[in-house]
Amino acid sequence: MPPRDAVITFDNVSFEYGHNKPILYEVSFAVRRGSKMTLMGQNGAGKSTIFDLIDGAHTPTDGNINILPRTSIAHARQVIPRKQLELTVREYFAQFFTEKQYDIDKKIDDILEVVNLRAPHERTVGSFSGGQQARILLASALIQNPDLLLLDEPTNNLDTAGIEHLTKFLIDYKKTCLVISHDADFLNAFTHGVLYLDVHTRLVEQYDGNYFDVMRDITARIEKENRKNAQLAKEIQENKDKANFFANKGGQMRMVAKRMREKVEKYEESKVDVRREDKVIRAFTIPVQEDLPTKLLSISSIQTVKDHKPHVKKVDITLNKRDRLQLIGPNGIGKSTLLEALTGSKEVLERAKGIEYVLAPGVKVGYYRQDFSTLNFEDTVYDALLSVMERKIEQDMRAVAAGFLISGDTIFTKIGNLSEGQKGLVAFARLVLMKPGLLILDEPTNHINFRHIPVIAKALDAYQGAMILVSHVPEFVEQIKIDEVFNLEK
Repeated sequence: MPPRDAVITFDNVSFEYGHNKPILYEVSFAVRRGSKMTLMGQNGAGKSTIFDLIDGAHTPTDGNINILPRTSIAHARQVIPRKQLELTVREYFAQFFTEKQYDIDKKIDDILEVVNLRAPHERTVGSFSGGQQARILLASALIQNPDLLLLDEPTNNLDTAGIEHLTKFLIDYKKTCLVISHDADFLNAFTHGVLYLDVHTRLVEQYDGNYFDVMRDITARIEKENRKNAQLAKEIQENKDKANFFANKGGQMRMVAKRMREKVEKYEESKVDVRREDKVIRAFTIPVQEDLPTKLLSISSIQTVKDHKPHVKKVDITLNKRDRLQLIGPNGIGKSTLLEALTGSKEVLERAKGIEYVLAPGVKVGYYRQDFSTLNFEDTVYDALLSVMERKIEQDMRAVAAGFLISGDTIFTKIGNLSEGQKGLVAFARLVLMKPGLLILDEPTNHINFRHIPVIAKALDAYQGAMILVSHVPEFVEQIKIDEVFNLEK
């Protein structure tokens, strides 16, 4: 029986896309009113799908989802849909109201203050930085004042100040909240419990406590299950040996042997399926482009943004082979614009005329963009990976893809149908197959399962080309040797 004050109850809910992609299998859990819960699980397991089932975007294949009557729900997704990026700030927020709001501008300013952002209402949403868009996404949910708040990776693209601001807001939040995130420290600051979606069983396990409590419980459970199976395996072998011994004696000893075999069958039935941990991507290296010059890049001028106005600064930045540069600064200062300009984007260079640089001829640039817009969402994973290879050898491509957990039907799935975490793994696989001379990485841990991050950090630390990195995750950056840190704000 679910608790009487449950705001959401899943009762034997199953869900699948088509007939060959099961996501949930007879899932049951309940969320109490006023609680703050974390939803965790491997990339592509179906966490965002659970949110879509709660807000009615999807319908269960089987089972029932019960939501307390008159419960209002607001869902802040991982990214703003592309078709909404052309809307002005005013138009974007207006769509979340069923009736015309005559004081919409005041409501927008009030809610943007909550997420620590000032934004002209006539400016298009797509013109803001990734971190600023993350704040707008959050504000779009909060402006609805919902009874149930669904936050999907809310810290992605947020700078340190933004994460602190969001954490304080959620600690003080009085209503029900469900959060998907891979940021353990952020989650541990405010959550009461964890719903863990097991990608292997398609079930949701419910735990009290924070992320570290859950990991401890899961580890203890696995150890207990392994001990039980080891003891059963020992007894099974002993009874098999006895059965064989008595069977060879003949006569009444054969009846003893039969009983021994029956014992073996019972022990076999008593063995438990040990809970399997989420898979981790294989260790990998990003091969470097051959015959690179010593000096790859020089930057003489950059453009930053303050109070929505551009400012040009003269700089003297040189990047040689094996140099690692980290760019830092608050959301909206111009980090992503600079990175995109360094890839040769004519559109960005036309818009940000203050950026001046020289890239050595022939240097291949591998660009990991936080919104994955370097990927064609209509391409299949197969095409997206094969297209960046100089020698298009399918066997080599598949071997790299498998290391990033891309196999089976996934390789023929359209990029746009993947989870955000899976898109990130595809983007890393492309870098491996591309063999770049210069890596440009814009928030490369966004959407990535925390289990994969040490593997990625190790690969980047071992990379032999030049690298420019933007990341707001100190635990990740600390694992990579950085030669220079450049603060755009200073």
